[in-house]
Amino acid sequence: MNASRAYARASQETASKERLMVMLFEAALRHMRHAATLLEQGKAIDALPVMTKASDIILELADTLDSRLAPELTQTLGELYFFVAQRLARAASFRDLAALREAERVFAPIVEAFQQAVAAMGAPAAP
Repeated sequence: MNASRAYARASQETASKERLMVMLFEAALRHMRHAATLLEQGKAIDALPVMTKASDIILELADTLDSRLAPELTQTLGELYFFVAQRLARAASFRDLAALREAERVFAPIVEAFQQAVAAMGAPAAP
């Protein structure tokens, strides 16, 4: 195992649950951006599994929502996750770069907000 993989694994294994959530948000956004780059390069076949990874993370994040804690926020986030998942599905089905970029534009501010919220809690924002 190379040093960067060992560091990443150690960071994941020792991260707080809040930091792990942020890492999931960041990974989904990173996958969206990577898939968009692949589509721009005409590598739609390579982009499909990357979009699937992003979509899987979005669906997992949606499953973590608990409406008992903050009903309005949960509903809003659920709607945003659903929209992003729909755009990712369209992007994957039709090799639609515009839909993928739209998902990215909607999701990026959510990632930033969670990064800021976790940082404000005193949890490390980056490994």
